[in-house]
Amino acid sequence: MQRSRTQDNRGRKHKILLIHEGGLLRDGLCAIFILEESFELLAVIVGGPAVSTVFLPEDPDVVITEFATSGAYGVDTIKAVQHRWPNAPVVVLTQRREEEIIEPALRAGVDDYCLQTDGRHKLMTKLYEVMERKHYITPSIFEHVVSGHLTKHSRAQRREPGELSEREREVMRCIAQGYRTREIAEQLSLSHKTIEKYRGSLMRKLGLRSATAVAAYAITHGYLQI
Repeated sequence: MQRSRTQDNRGRKHKILLIHEGGLLRDGLCAIFILEESFELLAVIVGGPAVSTVFLPEDPDVVITEFATSGAYGVDTIKAVQHRWPNAPVVVLTQRREEEIIEPALRAGVDDYCLQTDGRHKLMTKLYEVMERKHYITPSIFEHVVSGHLTKHSRAQRREPGELSEREREVMRCIAQGYRTREIAEQLSLSHKTIEKYRGSLMRKLGLRSATAVAAYAITHGYLQI
């Protein structure tokens, strides 16, 4: 029998925080995670103020949330999650694929954006990948993100990539490929602190807030092929 990912991770289950308003979809997600050997549903909460006040016995490994441009599931909820659990990647799970929804989510710094139509297996795969920082954005919307979100706004709202140094471009390509800071430092024979400096500098210059947006930017401008 093939070993489960739970066994490969020293028997520890991955803790999931689900932020959802309720209903059949939330009940279905809860049932899925209860049956998954490698995951444990840490808590289910609603968006808004609950994010800042809820008590959890431990930090989540990944956060799954709804997303809306306003209300309890808007940008403020994403920011609250990132502030409280900075090491937990944030995955938006929704049925919406319109640019006016995807764009604010990416700008808020979410790590992945999955569609409800992607199915259970793809969701589980993406959860592992985003926790391991391997990939960004589910393929079903990646092309939409690149052609819509970044192509439309790169010239109007962001500086040209020519302002990046050669080292910053190297770091950008590594981030876009899903490498962690430690791995980038090893590849480029630089310190962890130096890579963090380059990472912060290039994201500030380009107006990007997440590795997801860096990946899409790099592809849009020809720094990485897909």
